[in-house]
Amino acid sequence: MTVLVTGAAGFIGAYTCQALAARGERVVGLDNHNDYYDPQLKRDRVAALCPGLDIRHLDLVDRDGMAALFDEVRPDRVVHLAAQAGVRYSLQNPHAYVASNLDGFVNVLELCRDRGIAHLVYASSSSVYGDSATPPFSEDQRIDRPRSLYAATKAANELMAYTYAQLYGLRATGLRFFTVYGPWGRPDMAPLLFSRAVLAGRPIEVFNHGRMRRDFTHVSDVVDGILGALDRQAGGAGVPHEVFNLGNHTPVELERFIAVIEQAAGRPALKEYRPMQPGDMVETMADTSRAHAAFGFGPRTPIEAGLPPVVHWCRDYFGDAA
Repeated sequence: MTVLVTGAAGFIGAYTCQALAARGERVVGLDNHNDYYDPQLKRDRVAALCPGLDIRHLDLVDRDGMAALFDEVRPDRVVHLAAQAGVRYSLQNPHAYVASNLDGFVNVLELCRDRGIAHLVYASSSSVYGDSATPPFSEDQRIDRPRSLYAATKAANELMAYTYAQLYGLRATGLRFFTVYGPWGRPDMAPLLFSRAVLAGRPIEVFNHGRMRRDFTHVSDVVDGILGALDRQAGGAGVPHEVFNLGNHTPVELERFIAVIEQAAGRPALKEYRPMQPGDMVETMADTSRAHAAFGFGPRTPIEAGLPPVVHWCRDYFGDAA
């Protein structure tokens, strides 16, 4: 069986490729290595986590290149993790989100439909809940009031995948990730931003004056969920499209999160309190009962166990002057 993983040099993508290869799958990755953050980190990540990976430099919007790759690789299943990520960046560069998350996703859907892919698993996001839902977020709650263009594109992905499932019978599963963290993570997200700043003695910006709660979910738990969803047997009658939350089901206050980083770094954080940022959500919390019932999803990593290795990795990779 061959699995094509898009966004293979990304944070979740590289760990997913590592896990798939470890269990004997033939894995082919693609990534455009864009400069949303330092492409060298992406190359180093792949070298550390999945050094033997067959990874192709390709952009999702390259329709001919994508078609040629599908014809060469002939994947049985596709794990689509490539996207233009970041809530705040979507306020500054909206066209990047339309190109990657909408145009690129249509290319993936079309190729999966045309080439008879058995199962498409794709990344959605907890940000789709926006102002529509109240914690704990369940998959049955509304997602029609997004707080950012990024969130809107992810909600659109779910509608697009459902449409292809309904029209063409393409089996597709969307996974709503909740604030994923771990070593080799994205440098624009709080776990790395805060860890690097505390190590270097720089101040950190704490938004909404610290009155925020996030369902921080360790990358190992998320990858377990991705593989569980990918392996799940097809259901019975009806449209072959499902959506699942993948979160820790344990929202953590920002101040507690910072305290764990301080302890691991061995120095206090210099906190600068700021008002709420446009596009942000005050609290996220996943109801994961549907994923647990469907494929046994059960996150096992509290921040006290998962966050110190992030701080130690930041010190090793970036140095104390991070």
